[in-house]
Amino acid sequence: MSKKNQQFFDTIYRQCYPMVLQMCLGFMKGDTDIANDLSQEVFINIWKAIDKFKGKSSSKTWVYRITVNTCLQYIRKEKKKSNIPLEKIEGILADEHSGSKTEQDQSLYRAIGKLEKIDRLIIMMVLEGQDYDNISNVLGIQPTNVRVKIHRIKKRLKKILDNEQ
Repeated sequence: MSKKNQQFFDTIYRQCYPMVLQMCLGFMKGDTDIANDLSQEVFINIWKAIDKFKGKSSSKTWVYRITVNTCLQYIRKEKKKSNIPLEKIEGILADEHSGSKTEQDQSLYRAIGKLEKIDRLIIMMVLEGQDYDNISNVLGIQPTNVRVKIHRIKKRLKKILDNEQ
């Protein structure tokens, strides 16, 4: 790997690690251990693909795509391994895992875990503070569609959280 690519990777790691971990936590419904492992896997995938980055999108958008693909691959692999529905296992793990997160954070992650995969991605990007344009670039849809989707996702989350209490 060239010195330039090594520096680029170091920069991406410093700037994007918190975002990657947040996304992984969302996909893994707040399970910190699995999210940490997946975050490492994301950066391994970035390391392997760094020579392929052409700069057609921002590096952050590129990292988002790798993160989403890595998380989805993990979920697919786990579904094949288990006879018990993955959602049930993840729900049990999220309930048992307390970590340093507050109960409110855990409730939010459990609620996010009940959303469809694409909705999870969108809401995790919103929680990360991404703007509509960046979200639309990652998803390949118009910014106006992103606004509508976010509104609907928030309504669904509120309904899920209200039903938990």
